[in-house]
Amino acid sequence: MALNIVLVEPEIPNNTGNIGRLSLATGSNLHLIKPFGFEITDARLKRAGLDYWQHLNIITYESIDEFFEINKKHKMVFLSSHGKKTHWSIDFSDNMFLVFGKESVGLSKGITDENAEHLFRIPMFSEHIRSLNLANAVSIVIYEGLKQLSIK
Repeated sequence: MALNIVLVEPEIPNNTGNIGRLSLATGSNLHLIKPFGFEITDARLKRAGLDYWQHLNIITYESIDEFFEINKKHKMVFLSSHGKKTHWSIDFSDNMFLVFGKESVGLSKGITDENAEHLFRIPMFSEHIRSLNLANAVSIVIYEGLKQLSIK
């Protein structure tokens, strides 16, 4: 039971490193879409991923267009604070792609508009926060997916 974590233009190496570690721990594949806000050799990325980095299944793409072209037949959901439905209502399936935007602005309006029916959010219960840390958000959604898949 594998899920696919997709990071669109990640900016912070520590987040990507931590998400890489999470991917390995959960048996997930990690898809990284350029441009990145760091070099893939960045020491902070490797430090956050510790010595696990070489064991990850990482797929990189030159652009969002390349990602969509290669993976157009796969089931995808998109995570954004602009989603109307919560991540608890995602109908998770094996090999599903979970698409997350970059730390500073999330997913582009074009992506959220084109995929509104597959757009989900993680509920937040304070008006004083606009978003969660990307690594935390990915963790929340991945483990919810694994939970749901394990009881199907």
